[in-house]
Amino acid sequence: MSAADDQLLEELLAGKHRALARTISKIENRSPGYRDLVSKLYAHTGEADVIGITGSPGAGKSTLVDKLAETYRERGETVGVIAIDPSSPFTGGAVLGDRIRMASTVGDMDVFVRSMSARGTLGGLSTATADAVKAMDAFGKDKIIIETVGAGQNEIDIVRTADTVGVLVPPGSGDSIQTLKAGILEIADVFVVNKADRPGADRTVKELMEMIDLGEGGGFGGGSGHHGPDATDHATHDAGDAADVGGSNADSADADVSDGDASWRPPIVETVATKGEGIDELLSEFATHQTYLEESGEQAENARQRYAEEIRTLLREDVNALLEERLQDAGGVEALADAVRTGDTDPYTIADDLLEPVEECLEGLKTEETPETSSQS
Repeated sequence: MSAADDQLLEELLAGKHRALARTISKIENRSPGYRDLVSKLYAHTGEADVIGITGSPGAGKSTLVDKLAETYRERGETVGVIAIDPSSPFTGGAVLGDRIRMASTVGDMDVFVRSMSARGTLGGLSTATADAVKAMDAFGKDKIIIETVGAGQNEIDIVRTADTVGVLVPPGSGDSIQTLKAGILEIADVFVVNKADRPGADRTVKELMEMIDLGEGGGFGGGSGHHGPDATDHATHDAGDAADVGGSNADSADADVSDGDASWRPPIVETVATKGEGIDELLSEFATHQTYLEESGEQAENARQRYAEEIRTLLREDVNALLEERLQDAGGVEALADAVRTGDTDPYTIADDLLEPVEECLEGLKTEETPETSSQS
């Protein structure tokens, strides 16, 4: 790592916000040396709670995130916010970079807000997002909130980055809840019915309850995936408890935590973010979920899966870069495509030819390692 990057890391760890901003810029732009810099961050991470906020466009995500950050600050905790926005088709940058709906914490140096573009990724999270989270974690932020684009079912990538995922469902969603059932709703650790002072909020809460109850039989919210191996041990959801603004099913969540073998049942919290209503109840549910993760051992398993996915992602990126170089050496993909068009070859033969040196290299490494492994045994 260069001397400049060493100094940048030192300043970041010393709590200088300018160094944090420069580090995230270096990460997002994939500037030379960023990988060495990120690798140094790992030793200083693992203390922050990472919260993902997602949901359909217009659900009030930015306003809610603003209120969450404000409330955390009132409690004396520092906050980092990563707002994933649609990418500009011209510059690749974040279209909504001004974050005009996050005004309550403007001027508070202990709330660091950074807009990042989705960069065309289906899940709404660029590869750089996880690295930016590590930078904020190493910096010493207590809470890191990721707000996603809100592009529907493709938002599920947030599960790989956040510890706790809050899914916003606006009142009167109706059939859209069923549309989202097989996608974005399955990732929720906490459901948030925002704008709960509007007509249709009670019905939306009821529909979510029914979906959670149905899912406990296997499938949505249970059986596998994000919410653990067995959702059938949960306490039943009391519809009356969630009827008031700011209500939740905290009792059932607490019951789950007390049993190490039970899975998490997503609670439903009603909020009116513009008025700050329901925010304390929502933060309480986030804290309860964090406790559940620690006591159930799911946090360690989630971290293991997250790092495994990071390794796979880096390998895909690196192998892809190597193959792009090979493609250029072979005349470029256009020339190869033209050869397929004229019948001189086919895509499978081209792929085999390009991968052959890689396979030979891996086989050679395997052959070299075998004697050493045998001698150790």
